[in-house]
Amino acid sequence: MGIGGIGGLDREAHVAEGTGAAAAPRTLAEALRARGDEGLAALLRARPDLLNPVPNDLTQLATRAGTRGSVVRALERLDRFALQTAEALAVAPDPAPYPVLLALLTGDEGDAEIEAALPGAVALLREQALVWGEDDRLRLVRTARELLSPSPQHPSPTGLGPTVAEATSGMSPGRVQEIIAAAGLPATHDPVSAVAALTGLFTDRARMGAFLDGAPPEALAVLDRLVWGPPYGEVTANPAPPVRWLRDRGLLLPVSARTMVLPREVALHLRGGRAHRAPEPVAPEVAVLREHRPQVVDGAAAGQAYTALATVEELLKSWGEGGPQVLRAGGLSVRDLRRTAAALDVTEQVAAFWLELCHGAGLLASDGEADERYAPTPAYDDWLDLPPAERWARLVAPWLASTRTPGLVGGQDAKGRALSALGPDLDRAAAPEVRRRVLGLLATLPPGAAADPETLFARLRWERPLRGAAAGPATESPGPGPALPDDLRSRLARWALAEAELLGLTGRGALSAPARALLNLPLAEAASPADEGGGVEESVAAERAATLLAPLLPEAVDHVLLQADLTAVAPGPLRRPLADALAVLADVESKGGATVYRFTPGSVRRALDSGLAASDVHAFLAAHSRTPVPQPLAYLVDDVARRHGHLRVGAASAYVRCDDDTVLGEILADRRSAALGLRRLAPTVLAAQADPAALLEGLRAMGYAPAAESAEGDVLVTRADAYRTPARTAPVPVPDGPPAPDATLLNAAVKAIRAGDRAATAVRREPAAPTPAGSLPRTSSAETLATVQAAAMTGSAVWIGYVNADGAASQRVIAPVRVEGGFVTGYDHTADEMRTYPLHRITGVAELADDQV
Repeated sequence: MGIGGIGGLDREAHVAEGTGAAAAPRTLAEALRARGDEGLAALLRARPDLLNPVPNDLTQLATRAGTRGSVVRALERLDRFALQTAEALAVAPDPAPYPVLLALLTGDEGDAEIEAALPGAVALLREQALVWGEDDRLRLVRTARELLSPSPQHPSPTGLGPTVAEATSGMSPGRVQEIIAAAGLPATHDPVSAVAALTGLFTDRARMGAFLDGAPPEALAVLDRLVWGPPYGEVTANPAPPVRWLRDRGLLLPVSARTMVLPREVALHLRGGRAHRAPEPVAPEVAVLREHRPQVVDGAAAGQAYTALATVEELLKSWGEGGPQVLRAGGLSVRDLRRTAAALDVTEQVAAFWLELCHGAGLLASDGEADERYAPTPAYDDWLDLPPAERWARLVAPWLASTRTPGLVGGQDAKGRALSALGPDLDRAAAPEVRRRVLGLLATLPPGAAADPETLFARLRWERPLRGAAAGPATESPGPGPALPDDLRSRLARWALAEAELLGLTGRGALSAPARALLNLPLAEAASPADEGGGVEESVAAERAATLLAPLLPEAVDHVLLQADLTAVAPGPLRRPLADALAVLADVESKGGATVYRFTPGSVRRALDSGLAASDVHAFLAAHSRTPVPQPLAYLVDDVARRHGHLRVGAASAYVRCDDDTVLGEILADRRSAALGLRRLAPTVLAAQADPAALLEGLRAMGYAPAAESAEGDVLVTRADAYRTPARTAPVPVPDGPPAPDATLLNAAVKAIRAGDRAATAVRREPAAPTPAGSLPRTSSAETLATVQAAAMTGSAVWIGYVNADGAASQRVIAPVRVEGGFVTGYDHTADEMRTYPLHRITGVAELADDQV
């Protein structure tokens, strides 16, 4: 349909309203009042900010739905086509008939996809109270129209400018007459009819086509540059002839001394009636990059899940005696992050992810002491006692809901300060939604299929175009191909894909079966986006995911293979007691499918320091090795045990004593002992200026095996005592607006709003003394008592004014059932429950009309 039909259709709509549309809603509140309970619940579900607090009635709900903050939040959650529909309504006549809206989106040539998708987009806008009215009078709420309408300060996303009437509003009548004369139109008696004549020319497709056929080619070139926006252009004091030709005929209209604008009607004619250059009625599909067998995907994901558990355990074990200090501003220093990354053999960005994951799961926190440090929490010990699959579920479930974004670590905040791991300012409210959406889109692909990231990002941008509008420039792609978008949602999506692979939710880029269970998605076939957040509780979903993962994880073994080169090979994950004991006796040399441990003099001495004897070490090795204990390892244990404790270090500042004075002489003669400040006190005793711990480390570095002793002269057993923070709760995600209401809250809210609306709109019988509009009814105490007693006897409802103990006044409709002791008890239609009110707090009472509640 051409744009030339706009005026006629609009007039027809007005005629229809005057003849047979008396019941059509006149306000948004009336439109909401005509909805059923399901319609109100759908609105509150889509826009939960309207529930805080629950509106008193539908008028208040409509007012709140039209506030700027709420409308902006609702627009941000629209998909691209619904947003384009709202943008088209913002440049259409108000109100706009449905055919006019359709013409703005399809243009002259029509578009079957748009025609099929538009009813759904309009229904979505109606459901969210952004559009109201019947199809013959569609109205965009005023705040949304103000946000989306064209203006010099805020250009319309459509690229359209103001209408002829808007652009000529401040123009002199003589100038308007000059324009219509240059356009070949007859003179009129007033500017209003002149503007209407010019608008009629520009919206008449045939006349406008003939009019432009006579334009100079250079003038048409100027229009071509402005047609898709921006519609504004600067001109000189003496414009070029093509611009002057357009200006004289109203095809360009001045908005200032140096700026001209292309009127909306002209642009729509040149565009063929389209408000948008490229309407997108259909969501872009997520393409398949590669396909694997589902069993391969699940196996790869399970292997990565096992690696994730091992990494978390290694990280927290290394911080088990007290981790790095907390920065004064919060978070971890860059140096400590580097050390952690080197210890885990990962990049700093990945190390930041593991730290944030442990923190989000409640396994890691600061101890809160004066010299504040990071350390594992008591929950970490409980986590270690769980089966591996349940430990994995305890990690990934908090990750899904966390608003922490470790991908930001290393960047800067708005004030130019560095963002540190575990520090403030890493919360991004959109992160949980993006993570779930990314995994949900992966679930729409066939099992075992990995998504093409570029098409995945394009789909996310279509679903929430405004939420990614604060985009920076595109970043260079790490490999061949186009640059990747750098808006926050695209970066969150990239990080979500990488983190899901690290956690074992995906394998080789495809979604695994445990991940589907965690998301409450069907396991046997691809899920639709609507399946997200399915029907079971999160804890039940986590249990299902753990059950599916458990058979895929390698079973723990209770033995190692000792080798002659002083190493032990663990052919799989070790059972916890064996792993803990072996971690004290040997050092990890390499990790992978089979972990290699190396025995050194230092590691054996560590075991002896923990209280083991040489016989205990020999028995342990013999009990847990499937191969005979190699002779070099037995010799190593005996040699270290023979020298262990020969030197004794105690606290004076510190001292060293030894029964063999020649050994002490060797130490004094060694240049490496100079830093310890040693001097001989007795033939068998040396005093040191260093503290006992430093003295122990210094002597061990020189090749000795000293032992610490107590004040009584006994050897101190130095077990690796675990340091834990006080009990800590996991950090709470920063909400992205109010949480989605559950069914119980929605039902209660709808009932309360309906009841309040009945009370607010109830027709009262006229009292003897009229009550001013909006004020509480006023009656004497005796009249109040008599009226409520009569209502209790007849079972009728009355309208009361009530002031509570806090002085807040309200109007209520109640049906009294008992009046005694200075109180009236009745069913409160406003609150939808039985309540009791003190009579002295009732300001007045009035009877309702016979046809009211």
